[in-house]
Amino acid sequence: MAQPRALVVRGGWEGHQPVKATELFIPFLERGGYAVRVEESTEIYSDAAELAGTDLIVQCMTMSEITSTQVAGLRAAVVAGTGFTGWHGGIVDAFRASSDYLHLVGGQFATHPGKEPCERHGGEEDNFLPHTVRITDLGKEHPITVGIEDFDLVTEQYWVLHDDLVDVLAVTTHPTKEWHPWHRPVTSPAIWTRRWGAGRIVVTTPGHNLDVLEHPAVRTVIERGMVWATRTASAS
Repeated sequence: MAQPRALVVRGGWEGHQPVKATELFIPFLERGGYAVRVEESTEIYSDAAELAGTDLIVQCMTMSEITSTQVAGLRAAVVAGTGFTGWHGGIVDAFRASSDYLHLVGGQFATHPGKEPCERHGGEEDNFLPHTVRITDLGKEHPITVGIEDFDLVTEQYWVLHDDLVDVLAVTTHPTKEWHPWHRPVTSPAIWTRRWGAGRIVVTTPGHNLDVLEHPAVRTVIERGMVWATRTASAS
């Protein structure tokens, strides 16, 4: 079997520590026998030949911009079987102005509700809320999340807009509070997969900082997701 090739694409908003965050997972890929290439921009998505030989793309690129040529290259690669995965804003708060990218991923960050206004002090902790990530019935059987129990986090709780082509492996529920404008609890997908052509996509919404990425359940999901999305796995 040929050595699988992984492409790590990172950059964008520095608050999500794209270099340190991706460095957590590169050793896992290398131990798994992957040849890993790292790029600091999305220019590589315009290189059709390079992507044709890439089995997995791991993206950590919060916000930022992408050209129509680059997103077309990414979409074509996934359709042809290249796996695509990432976490948190690096995949679902990327390239907000590109509808083609959002269509590919199947979900878009909308907000992360914060603490009661009187408890906010102007730092990122204003949006750190205790919440539970609940594994769905599908998730209990899926190779990415099988054996993982519901788990609790104190971090940003992503509210995402999504379509029903996503296969939801875990969810989280935003409660209603007196300072919120919504009137009933809202459940958002927290972990999902998506089939796109011959390719597999995996999104994990927890992952705001290194502490969250090192949570045993979060790290396990991301690592299993990289393996599951890889082209050779998709062909099985």
